[in-house]
Amino acid sequence: MAVLPGPGYPAPAKLNLFLHVVGRREDGYHLLQSVFTLIDRQDTIRLRVREDGVIARVNDVAGVPEAEDLSVRAARLLQEHTGTRLGVDIELEKRIPMGGGLGGGSSDAATVLRALDGLWGLGLGTEVLGALGQRLGADVPFFVFGRTAWVEGIGERLRPFELPPRWYVVLVPPVHVPTPLVFGAPELTRNTEPLKMEDFSARDLPGATRNDLERVVVGKFPEVARCLTWLKGKSGEARLTGSGGCVFAGFDQREQAERVLRERPASMEGFVAQGIAKHPLAS
Repeated sequence: MAVLPGPGYPAPAKLNLFLHVVGRREDGYHLLQSVFTLIDRQDTIRLRVREDGVIARVNDVAGVPEAEDLSVRAARLLQEHTGTRLGVDIELEKRIPMGGGLGGGSSDAATVLRALDGLWGLGLGTEVLGALGQRLGADVPFFVFGRTAWVEGIGERLRPFELPPRWYVVLVPPVHVPTPLVFGAPELTRNTEPLKMEDFSARDLPGATRNDLERVVVGKFPEVARCLTWLKGKSGEARLTGSGGCVFAGFDQREQAERVLRERPASMEGFVAQGIAKHPLAS
């Protein structure tokens, strides 16, 4: 049962349709290329403005201490940046698997930034909110941007990218993959040749791209390898999203995706999600 009233604000998950590591900066951050698409699997965030300046989460979230919750940190960063005297109560309802490469925490943060920009009467807009979001995590600017994107840099360079409607089978292995472990692996490929967005359409992506993190993750997490192997038997396009551990495959028809999900072994958890071109909160 919801603690706060109202339907809440959506925080959709994302998939990396590919993920190439094309270099590394002197500060240690990796340079990436990817296409991010939103999917309709989402967390829900409810907010209640406070006049006393206090920012607090009003419900417990398993595995996410309040001090580490990106939705709480986003509210505090926005308050600090603007000097507003307002605060907020935050209720976070999680449906996006954690540690799966679906960007749930980053999406929560972006939704809080977008919603409080209006509720607190700040009027900062997408560009400023995206820059603030980068201080919280590399994926946050994408969720603020709020549409399918060709992504470069460390995640802050975003350009719209057109995709046809697709449905995705997403399998959720019972593991939490730490992103620093993957990016710190010595065997990670860090010099993939950069692509030009202009040379690619959505049709080109499956055959000419990959997820450079996939080899590292499947080597360290047998549960991910098992899910990926099974899904590749159903679709040659199956791959890891982000740094994992979720794996996915895209289909042109919902019925195809639902049939594949029904056929999965009983030991595998998963769901079907539809790709969405635009964030529900995007203008």
